[in-house]
Amino acid sequence: MRRIIIAAAISLATLVPAFAQTKIKIMVGGIDKQIYLPAKLTERLGFFKDEGLDVELFNSNSGSQAATALLAREVQGVVGFYDHTIDLQSKGKFITNVVQLLVSPGEVELVAAKDAETLSKPGNWKGLALGVTGLGSATDFLTRALAVKGGLKANDVSLIPVGAGDTFISALQQNKISGGMTTEPTVQKALKMGIAKIGVDLRTPEGTRAALGGDYPASCLYMEAAWLAQNKDTAQKVVNAFVKTMKWIGTHSPEEITDQMPKDYYAGERDLYVLGLKDGKAQYSPDGLMPQGAPDSVLTILSTFNPGLQGKKIDLTKTYTTELVAKANATH
Repeated sequence: MRRIIIAAAISLATLVPAFAQTKIKIMVGGIDKQIYLPAKLTERLGFFKDEGLDVELFNSNSGSQAATALLAREVQGVVGFYDHTIDLQSKGKFITNVVQLLVSPGEVELVAAKDAETLSKPGNWKGLALGVTGLGSATDFLTRALAVKGGLKANDVSLIPVGAGDTFISALQQNKISGGMTTEPTVQKALKMGIAKIGVDLRTPEGTRAALGGDYPASCLYMEAAWLAQNKDTAQKVVNAFVKTMKWIGTHSPEEITDQMPKDYYAGERDLYVLGLKDGKAQYSPDGLMPQGAPDSVLTILSTFNPGLQGKKIDLTKTYTTELVAKANATH
């Protein structure tokens, strides 16, 4: 009898795995960028698996490409900028931010070192070619917003898609651009090479308010509204994992965070990666919650240059939800 029971138990175990995991695909708008670091860090810390998830992370060159993949249902989530939820709603597409990862853009407008004094003022950008990761990306939005805040028209600058990392640096070296919006670890590398200086720093909430006139929470995890409504349990698990990561970041040093990341992310220049995290630590949300009043601020800033928002009524309550984050914070 005992042998029969054991055999039955083994047979049942083969049919019903003890830890069946839910598969989900998430695209990241530049997986090796520090502004999107929480995605890979969550995977490396094992927090997805702890929630019973089998998460596959994909990389894209820009946030606009990632959003396109989401709308095509190639992935179930995107780690990208919150501003896309507003921009896409103006075009009749509804995506929802479920957890806020950055409370500021984490971006820097690098300018050619030889002209840094002049180019550090957006009002002097008229007629210049400036680099962005991709047209329609958050770097595009932020560059135009800065130009308008500086007294120019949105079309007074010519935006050139140059990506990030080596392609950005090459474009700057070859004088294809006079400056550009980029992030870590590109920032520290360009500064070390002496080819660029910081023109506008959006890595802290304070710096962002000074430059843009308001808060601009950036990287988040967003999902298509229709998919989210049908898969709340899965979404909750994903949010739980990210919230644990944000709290982990808040209690660990830049060196400890760096030790968890793939070595190819800093390509043998660990000190620069650590320095980037030190300079940008303030960008990370402590709990994944959307800062109060921030969605209105982002909409106001986007409306200064985006003609697609003119005359459109945007329902900000449909661009984000705090329901899942609140539950995650209550239990983790």
